[in-house]
Amino acid sequence: MTDLARCANAIRALAMDAVEAANSGHPGMPMGMADVATVLFANHLKFDPAAPRWPDRDRFVLSAGHGSMLIYALLHLTGYEKPSLDDIKRFRQWHSPCAGHPENTELPGVECTTGPLGQGLAMSVGMAMAERHLNGVFGNALVDHRTWVVAGDGCLMEGISQEAISLAGHLKLGRLNVIWDDNKISIDGPVSLSSSEDMAGRFTAAGWHVVACDGHDFASIDAALTAAKADPRPSLIAARTTIGKGAPTKAGTSGSHGSPLGAKEIEGARAALGWEYGPFEIPADIKAWWEGLGARGKAARADWEARLAANPQAGEFNRRMAGELPAADPMPAYLASLIATPPKVATRKSSEMALDALVPALPELLGGSADLTGSNNTKAKGQPLFTADDYSGRYVHYGIREFGMAAAMNGMALHGGIIPYGGTFLVFTDYMRNAIRLAAIQQIRVIHVGTHDSIGLGEDGPTHQPIEHLASLRAMPNLAVWRPADAVETAEAWAFALKDEKRPSVLALSRQNLPPLRDDVAENLSAKGAYRLKAATAPRAVVLVATGSEVHIAAEAAALLEADGIGCDVVSMPCWEVFAVQDAAYRADVLPPSVLKVSVEAGVTMGWERWTGSDGLNIGIDHFGASAPAERLYAEYGLTAPAIAARVKGRLDR
Repeated sequence: MTDLARCANAIRALAMDAVEAANSGHPGMPMGMADVATVLFANHLKFDPAAPRWPDRDRFVLSAGHGSMLIYALLHLTGYEKPSLDDIKRFRQWHSPCAGHPENTELPGVECTTGPLGQGLAMSVGMAMAERHLNGVFGNALVDHRTWVVAGDGCLMEGISQEAISLAGHLKLGRLNVIWDDNKISIDGPVSLSSSEDMAGRFTAAGWHVVACDGHDFASIDAALTAAKADPRPSLIAARTTIGKGAPTKAGTSGSHGSPLGAKEIEGARAALGWEYGPFEIPADIKAWWEGLGARGKAARADWEARLAANPQAGEFNRRMAGELPAADPMPAYLASLIATPPKVATRKSSEMALDALVPALPELLGGSADLTGSNNTKAKGQPLFTADDYSGRYVHYGIREFGMAAAMNGMALHGGIIPYGGTFLVFTDYMRNAIRLAAIQQIRVIHVGTHDSIGLGEDGPTHQPIEHLASLRAMPNLAVWRPADAVETAEAWAFALKDEKRPSVLALSRQNLPPLRDDVAENLSAKGAYRLKAATAPRAVVLVATGSEVHIAAEAAALLEADGIGCDVVSMPCWEVFAVQDAAYRADVLPPSVLKVSVEAGVTMGWERWTGSDGLNIGIDHFGASAPAERLYAEYGLTAPAIAARVKGRLDR
């Protein structure tokens, strides 16, 4: 009979040794959860270390990412190519894939980057949604797996957890199982210092199945995990554990949470656990047992591959899981229709029109909105709903759960087979910011539709008028922020975002109608980030650079300047990030160095000096808005053609 306790102690030993060697880290959680993880991997998790991206594997998410040595130990012990023992010895060091918190871009066995508490749990909801959707499309033969999550008290305290568990319960995501590391300890000390809620009651109220177990009794753990798999509801497994189990003085205390145990404590833990081996030493029989668990997945994968080869949908399934777009591109015909009948509509409406063309052609598009469908215009004609009664649907009513929506979209993208998009007001990207940031870090294709993008939304007032949000989002690395000026640019932004496989995108869209500006779609001009919309007729003295709803105003201002003999280019810059990577010659042609450059945007001017130079003129709104009709606000804040022309003349006359 296998000595599960010895096998679990291998996790504990690696965790405390790695943290000690790094003099940094969190040994307590992996030591406390070692027994639960051992039973999960031994008896319940479907995986194959030889094929870490096998589409029908179970997803294992360490939401409590501070305990990263738990997953690093599991991956190493079960036979994944990485991390090696040398990688673990260099835990938290430069160039080690064993980062302080698990990163999906470092190790194939890490399903998602975790650490910001609660987001792993919320991303797992998206993974479970993706599994059910693809199951609804391709059936049990190709898609039949579960999502397992390890979450701590911190994950469940974060507000995003309520959004996530509420949505999962509503959607009856029975393939989602969350193991709660119920150790009753947080960084400050006992959880009772800050929380006294009935956690089981909370999940039950959200429609979850709840089962408890002794997190150090292997039979109890196994029974609880078995019960979770059998229940049609999402399950919470409350595993009562001792943080830092085995540590003689620090077990059960916050002293083992986020600091190395120290040499004396580790010596005592080895004695208490009966672990007679040196640092980073794993006995051959224990390593062989763990690797045997990993090898078992080979047969399950081979059976699945045989089913895939015989399945008539194999080609389509493989295309979607590879993230490849369909060969037939609906955009050329749609763009031609915009030239034939130029629409004067808000760019949120332009986005809806683009989706009407895209959704039928790209079955992997799965959209939604945080209770603003009619305002965000995110639902295409005839797009069926994703519900507990029909997971094959392609539109999610997320409810007023912006943060949870963004994280779930990340989970869908990470799962594969889906390109998620979702909508809310641009001002509420503040709620979603950390999930957008994780999307950027994880290099995934997620598309956020942020409507009502400026003071142009009018009467709802400053609480709903985004002022600093464009600048704030542009500050984030690996995020493409799009602000299109008309229907053509909106379609071009969608086309680019869909092909942008390693980066999330935000589409900032207007509430107010905007006139058509483009009369040529021979090439995607927006794909260069910025382009000359109108060339000066008089000798060029000024370049007006604008985005979104201010481009047509800039064009009107340019006409006024030209009438006074002042040559003026108009440049539309729908995406800073894309323009920034164009070659220097192109950028210098669009923004020549020898003329006055003027930015025009209904938001804070911070950052525009990058394009206009320190001697440029930046016209915007460096204060909060007000409640009034949009036209009045634009007039009051100097965002009209006459006001812009007057400021330009004033600068030229200096």
